[in-house]
Formats: sequence, structure tokens, C-alpha cells
Amino acid sequence: MVAAHKQLRPRVAVIIPLFNEEEALPLLRIRLAELHRSIKERFTVFYLFVDDGSTDRTVELVERAVPRGAAFQLISHGRNRGLGEAFRTGFRAVESAEIVCTIDADSTYRAADLAPMISLIAAGKADVVVASPYHPLGRVEGVPAWRIALSRRCSSLYRTVLPVKLYTYTSMFRAYRGSFTRRVQFESSGFVSTVEILISAAKLGYRIHEVPLTLHRRVAGVSKMRILQTTRSHLKLLLKCILAKAGYPPSRRRASNPSSAELTEEMPALVGSPQHGR
Repeated sequence: MVAAHKQLRPRVAVIIPLFNEEEALPLLRIRLAELHRSIKERFTVFYLFVDDGSTDRTVELVERAVPRGAAFQLISHGRNRGLGEAFRTGFRAVESAEIVCTIDADSTYRAADLAPMISLIAAGKADVVVASPYHPLGRVEGVPAWRIALSRRCSSLYRTVLPVKLYTYTSMFRAYRGSFTRRVQFESSGFVSTVEILISAAKLGYRIHEVPLTLHRRVAGVSKMRILQTTRSHLKLLLKCILAKAGYPPSRRRASNPSSAELTEEMPALVGSPQHGR
């Protein structure tokens, strides 16, 4: 009976991209343990670490961050390929999961906050759930001003040009319905992939829901974001979205992996309405 009960529990995969996170692993261990305690009785949980070319001791030490008794896997890229590539690797590796989550290794969001986000999907109330510190009920604590300025301004601009009306577009702390991660299409290999994933969800008719959360300052290690490169990528994506909205023909570079302009074309006007796409 116990074995049968475990098989009936929804399978949740938690994907954690890593890049030189040796200093962040002790805190990550604490946060993942908190998450695991809160969901292990309701879900069968699997942790997937995707190392994106770390040059410190991350790969050697990552097993110490795994909650006691939890199933896990480590996949290594061997070289740094970018956050978007870590998502692609992770999504392909957890294709059997009903619910797929992505979280930051730096614990700037509390991993235990995934629990209510997972529950929203399990209850059929949403297909994509996004952590939103810029929501009126969200908070930001101790985060460097440059990061907040970049992220908040980008989110404001995306809210203006996209039919996906959210307060936060750049957070990677999310929960997804597994059927979506098996269909998602996005072009970027970097941080902008977080926005492209939302555009893809909207185009496919999945329901996107924001949860106001607190974004905390990083207490170990350093941010891996390249400010100028990320800013240019956001501006490029915004331009594509604006042109697509204005009716300019989208790029046709790769039919199997459409550009952001293509993804924006014919997106549903109301993402929050009961559209399932499953």
C-alpha cells in the first residue's frame, strides 16, 4: 500500500542551474531541506542540478546540498553555455514530471516558497506560476540597486508591450506544468530566456499566474549576470516584440525554434482567462 501511494503522488522535478556556486551551496542545502520537508508527503520530488561549466568545486560538493534521502541527478555542460541552455538541458531531462520547477542556486528566493506555487498547478488553477517581487504585495530586501533598476525597468517595459500583463518577467523562480516544458520554445541561451519562456506559454494558451514573494540579497558568492550583455539582449527582445505588435513580418531564421517576434505573433490577449493548451 505504501509503494502504491508513492506512485500516485504527482512527480515534481526541481531544476537548479549552477555556475561557480561553491560558496552558495551550504545555504542552498538548508533551503532545499526546508522545501523538501514541506512537499515530500504530497509529491514525489526529484532534484536536478545542471552545472553550466563551473570552474570551482561546485561539481565536487553539490551532493551535499541534496536533502536527506531525496532523489537527485547532476548534469554537467563541461563549459559555460548560459542560463537558457541550462533550462533546455533540464527540461529535456525531466520529461516524465507532472510539475517542473526552476530555482536560483543563490537562495535569493526561499526555496520553501515553491510549495504554494506547486500546489496551484497541482490543483489545476494555473499552468505557469511566477515569483513576483515587483507585485504590489511583493518585496525586495537588500538587493543591489543596479540589479533592481535593470530588472524592474525591463519588467515595466515588457508589461507595456506584451499582452502578458505581469509585474515581474525576469524571475526564474517558477513552477510549470510538465506538459508546457515539453512544448516550450525559446531562442536565447542567456537570462532573457526567462521572458521568452513566458511569451511561449502565452502563445500556447497556458495560464500564467503571479505570486508575490520577497527577493532577498545574495549572501554568498557573486552574481553571474553580465549587465551590459543582458541589457542589450533585453532591448533586442523588446524591439522584436514592438515590431511584431506593429505588424512587421517576423524573422524566419529557424522554423523549429522560432524567434521572439514569431512567438509574440497571435498571442492570446488574455493570458489569465481559462485557456488550457494542454
